[in-house]
Amino acid sequence: MPSRFSTATALLLTLWGTTVSEADEASPNIVLIYADDLGYGDLGCYGATQVKTPNLDRLAARGLRFTDAHSSAATCTPSRYSLLTGEYAWRQQGTNILPGDASLIIKPGRLTVPALLKQAGYTTGAVGKWHLGLGEGPIDWNREIHPGPLEVGFDSCFILPATGDRVPCVYVKDHRVVGLDPNDPIKVDYLQPVGDDPTGRSNPDQLKIKLSQGHDNTIVNGISRIGYMTGGKAARWVDEEMADVLTREATAFIDRNQANPFFLYFATHDVHVPRVPHPRFAGKSGCGVRGDVIEELDWCVGEVLATLDRLKLTDNTLVIFSSDNGPVVDDGYADEAEQTLNGHRPSGPLRGGKYSPYEGGTRVPLIASWPAKIKPGVSDALICQIDLLATFAALTKRDLPQDAGLDSLDVLPALLGISPKGRDHLVEQGGGLSLRQGNWKLIARQAGGQGGAAAKKKAAVAKKKTNGLAPARELYDLAADPSETNNLASSRPEDVKRLSDLLERIRQDGRSRPLH
Repeated sequence: MPSRFSTATALLLTLWGTTVSEADEASPNIVLIYADDLGYGDLGCYGATQVKTPNLDRLAARGLRFTDAHSSAATCTPSRYSLLTGEYAWRQQGTNILPGDASLIIKPGRLTVPALLKQAGYTTGAVGKWHLGLGEGPIDWNREIHPGPLEVGFDSCFILPATGDRVPCVYVKDHRVVGLDPNDPIKVDYLQPVGDDPTGRSNPDQLKIKLSQGHDNTIVNGISRIGYMTGGKAARWVDEEMADVLTREATAFIDRNQANPFFLYFATHDVHVPRVPHPRFAGKSGCGVRGDVIEELDWCVGEVLATLDRLKLTDNTLVIFSSDNGPVVDDGYADEAEQTLNGHRPSGPLRGGKYSPYEGGTRVPLIASWPAKIKPGVSDALICQIDLLATFAALTKRDLPQDAGLDSLDVLPALLGISPKGRDHLVEQGGGLSLRQGNWKLIARQAGGQGGAAAKKKAAVAKKKTNGLAPARELYDLAADPSETNNLASSRPEDVKRLSDLLERIRQDGRSRPLH
């Protein structure tokens, strides 16, 4: 059933010179490229000078570059959950950073971005990092694995079950591990060792990347991981080839589905740890291994763009590029990424990064390109990846049920560049919950945040510096203080109360998308 466009959206589309029906007839292909741990300052088009990203810079030059776009959380699993479901992850238990053997955390049958687009006639595919769980209960990796991406709206998938630093180190295509030898069954355990594979803890001499913290369980391809794994030798990935393998699968999906509208969710592994670039990128950036994998990521994007060009699909394809959270430099492997930044600033002018409550935790690059509809430019509209469900519903003229996308707002006019306005407010998850409204940012440090070893270490340092007391509230005027250095909470108690009351109301209401 066609959706009920808001009066404002319909008016803006008409003023722009494109009627709603014309926009619908375009039925653009949609390619969502979702990088991992890429920061606000990591791309040339966002101010980076030490790392080269020509393909992403070209995408930005022909599209709309957002300066105030956000993931919903400062870590991966909750951001991905929110993007696909349109619901803040902190509303649901069990949406923190998942182990590699976790059960699927999106309930099959609920409306998701791919399910919505599938209803609208799109062929939907997922390639790359998943990290939203698979199956129900203990997983037998030697049989069909479901539910998974195919049960939440995707027609096909080729995925990493979790992340590159977690076992099992295999690809899953649709419901089965790729290349598995039935005579060498896989066993995975996150509590105790299985089999006799060496571990980083006991066999550090076998590692080609040393450890800084954690990541000291089963060694695969000379790299020790989180969790224990045995078996599946023929199916194990080679880290240096991962970008090539995933990009090949992404471009093949486009080739197969070029005749009809398609939605591709291409979730790259770069620039997440372990950072193991292909030899043709190793040492290329001059900014250490983290810079190398950023340039490898840019190559992946270039291959997707070249495929669209070759098939003459570019003009009518909406390409959205973003990242699941802000950057982290040392995240468990001693890869000298911090020592070799060479002046590069992953968060740019922002404070914080992955795991952090500050803007660098969730404010990420976001580029939208659709040559037939989006004029090149820069937008400072406040938008979030959680809005894609409602926005794609508006784009495809679908009705969004009241019980779907509880926190997803229609920001189509902002995404198309025909309105400078996006959201009124946004809850950011990282080290607790924070609230953005206009230029004001309240850090409440309430329950709901995710963290990791690096985040806990930084929190302990901060606590020590304040004699054991962390501020209960922080308030920043981002217009005057984008780097969040001047806490105004004590001098503006009325703003603290106003924003605290709004955050509590959003928490209590169970939704922030208005009923209609």
